[in-house]
Amino acid sequence: MHRLPVLAALWLAAVAQATPTNPSSGQQVIERLPPATRVSASADPAVAAAEARALIAASRTEGDPRFAGQALARLARWLAQPQAPAGVVLALAEAEQYLHNFDSATARLQALVQREPTNPQAWLLLATLHRVQGRYGPSDQACTALQQLRVQPYAEACIAENLALRGDNNTARALLQGLINRATAPATRAWLLTTLAELEERAAQPAASDTAWQQSLQAAPDTYTAIGYADFLLDQQRAQAAWDLLAPLPRSEGVLLRQAIAARRLNRPEAPALRAELRARHAQADLRPEDSGHQRERALRALDIELQPAAALAHAKKNLARQREPIDLWLLARSAVAAGDPTAPAQARRLAREQGLHDARIDAL
Repeated sequence: MHRLPVLAALWLAAVAQATPTNPSSGQQVIERLPPATRVSASADPAVAAAEARALIAASRTEGDPRFAGQALARLARWLAQPQAPAGVVLALAEAEQYLHNFDSATARLQALVQREPTNPQAWLLLATLHRVQGRYGPSDQACTALQQLRVQPYAEACIAENLALRGDNNTARALLQGLINRATAPATRAWLLTTLAELEERAAQPAASDTAWQQSLQAAPDTYTAIGYADFLLDQQRAQAAWDLLAPLPRSEGVLLRQAIAARRLNRPEAPALRAELRARHAQADLRPEDSGHQRERALRALDIELQPAAALAHAKKNLARQREPIDLWLLARSAVAAGDPTAPAQARRLAREQGLHDARIDAL
């Protein structure tokens, strides 16, 4: 699981085992899907888009990309239609985003805003996709479009997040704190606090980041937030706190990965089984004909569980071809230091400068 952009997810939400199984007969039941993932064969685009969104939600909940793949299959008749209804385009882009097909998702949304320039959901998701790929200029333009549409608090938060990524922490912090103070919905407050927690983490303010993470989870518990907080705790060498945080959560791949890291560091008896399960899940994902794009998870496993820094560095470099969030550049730098590669930390700093990112962890290298 990569760090799902909470801003887009919040808006759009408002509107088994990993070992391959060979059935012994055509009547054998392999898996029963959750009710939300049972779809019809309707050609109605509104129905199809709603079913696809349910499948994407199941992917996030279960940590299983197969549901997102099913969402794309459900919308297959509109894949090559440039004039597909907006709801279908948004669902397609969201599924492609989950599967890390960022370029395709971006192209769809850019075409959509050309014909529907007042569609705020398209602009919001487009801003997020550009940000994930380290393209802050185009992301700014999408944020400005949201501001012109007077879509609050999303527009102001969009601008604040980009300011923070560029290192204008004081301005961004003030904007976010104002939004937090005015937020009444728990989910909105939690999302804003998560954004603030990430800002403080990049600004090397661990106490403030810790407080914001905890306040976010208190406002509205969320798996994305829990995984982000677990990453922070692991970076702070607080493996026991990360283990305790993750223990009650559903075993999505993102949760399992962090549990396995914490278990190894704590020498817990569960560590070998967790590592084996994670290996099996990744082996199953590797059977798919196309690279799933989840190189970040492969790098984390190689670095923090398998203790293979050279392999981690290779995955981290491959990951940067698709996404360039702060965690991706930080992972490259961590892997490079562990592998004894003197050139990769400089590459991480150079990439950060090129895209305008300021992250105290990278700047300190």
